[in-house]
Amino acid sequence: MRKIYIAGPLFNAHERDYLEKIALELENNGYECFLPHRDQTGIPDDQIAQHTMTQKTRNKIFNNDLNALEASDITVALLTGQDIDSGTSAEIGFTYANKKPVIAIKAAETRLRNLFVEGMISITIDDIDQLVGAISKV
Repeated sequence: MRKIYIAGPLFNAHERDYLEKIALELENNGYECFLPHRDQTGIPDDQIAQHTMTQKTRNKIFNNDLNALEASDITVALLTGQDIDSGTSAEIGFTYANKKPVIAIKAAETRLRNLFVEGMISITIDDIDQLVGAISKV
């Protein structure tokens, strides 16, 4: 398992920073990562920064993410907040439907969990320092 899709909420700097720390830990250990907010290709910078993207940009982001999910061997999902982010849940579901493992990092921030989504998770860990060891178990 060398290719990893990193899923998680992207609503604030804290969440994006935490996802980037996950990617750094994995990349420092020889894994190739796709981080949706960092690794988009073919998207003009002015479109990424806007809340009102064109449909063409939305389609490109969707297809980039879908292609990365399909190419990945595993998904690492950051679970934070009151409930699992809807986009993260969709990425977990896609990974599970394609019979690939999902490792969840709860970062001691998730209070409630959707039990259906939780059933799709292979291993749940508390923090980044447990990640490389968890990958070897799936």
